[in-house]
Amino acid sequence: MNINGFSLRDHLRLLAPLFGLIAAVWALRLVLAAMGASSVVLSICSVTTAGAVTLLLAVLLIHGRRAGGYGNVVAAIFLLECWEQGLISAAIAFGALTGTQNVYSAPEFSFGLSPVRHILGHLSFGIGMGTLFGSATGSLLLWLLRKFVPVGAGR
Repeated sequence: MNINGFSLRDHLRLLAPLFGLIAAVWALRLVLAAMGASSVVLSICSVTTAGAVTLLLAVLLIHGRRAGGYGNVVAAIFLLECWEQGLISAAIAFGALTGTQNVYSAPEFSFGLSPVRHILGHLSFGIGMGTLFGSATGSLLLWLLRKFVPVGAGR
């Protein structure tokens, strides 16, 4: 994969801290749920929110480091969504395989679906819709940044 002169390795290197942020929030949410934190605390510590924040940060990195264009935004959002939904699916699978319940496999979040259907929903709908909406938002943000904050302005 080579998009606007940037390889998959370049994308992964650029997004590595963002993958770490999503993983940290994912692990923190698991720990907080295991400690019996309130639903308010759990809703604040959200992987979905972390994904939205990393989307914005990815676009800022792409713009600020001149790391490509709109195609690179789509690739970055796709990679971040795959990571986010993969971590959630792993937690659901772990809960199903061990017979334990965690915050990701709890009935109030699984909408009554079996673990397999819940995982398939994350890996299909979650990645697909997350990439579509994230790419649209990220592309709009990149367009706004390029229009109003040209790289190198103010130097």
